[in-house]
Amino acid sequence: MVMDILLIALGFASVIVGFIGCVLPILPGPALSYIALILVSIIRDWEAFSPLFLIVMAVITAVVTILDYFLPIVTSKKKGASKAGIWGSIIVMIVGIFVLPPFGMLIFTFLGAVAGELIFSKDKKNALRAGWGVFLGTLLAIILKLAVSGTIFYFFVKALAAG
Repeated sequence: MVMDILLIALGFASVIVGFIGCVLPILPGPALSYIALILVSIIRDWEAFSPLFLIVMAVITAVVTILDYFLPIVTSKKKGASKAGIWGSIIVMIVGIFVLPPFGMLIFTFLGAVAGELIFSKDKKNALRAGWGVFLGTLLAIILKLAVSGTIFYFFVKALAAG
């Protein structure tokens, strides 16, 4: 009984930290949320979810986590960003995390891409488009991570309520 309460509390904590990690790139949000599914499975003697469900959710979690790293790069390249714009976005995004969390990450990512293009790129006309591309990719990655973590939270609560 005490162990179940502890595991439930850890499950809720992993989901909450997972949601925070969806916005802060330092934490792997969906992966932390996924831990809640494992914990509720332990509590319910591995009967809360089918093995196939856990595998599918693990694959979705892994894919979204990988996409989180590549979406901003892909969208920025589609908008014409150079390596300078991409590196500018990454470096200045880190500053934004600490200056104005969590929105600083998005704002500073855009500003970093624009600054990188303006300072180091030969094609200065493309700076705003490059910044917009990085911004859209970062925003899309956050939305995907939040959707997966929200889905995990739904199934976590549903499994707790069922038992």
